[in-house]
Amino acid sequence: MSVEHHDLHHEFPELNDRIHELKTSDAHFRKLFEEYHELTRDIEKMEDEVTPVATRTEEEAKVRRVHLKDELYRMLTA
Repeated sequence: MSVEHHDLHHEFPELNDRIHELKTSDAHFRKLFEEYHELTRDIEKMEDEVTPVATRTEEEAKVRRVHLKDELYRMLTA
């Protein structure tokens, strides 16, 4: 199965400079950024079945990732 890349640099390539700026200047953004990427790695392992989990667990993780991405996007475009 081919896993889609969901890291912020793939999701928002036009905001790469802003992502870098906020990672270095905003501790809250950096914390959410790291949480988002850790969750993305976990989801990729679930999708690749490296870490087998119930479908519900995987779906809940994906919903959490969407909420994090929305919050990060709001910060990036503020």
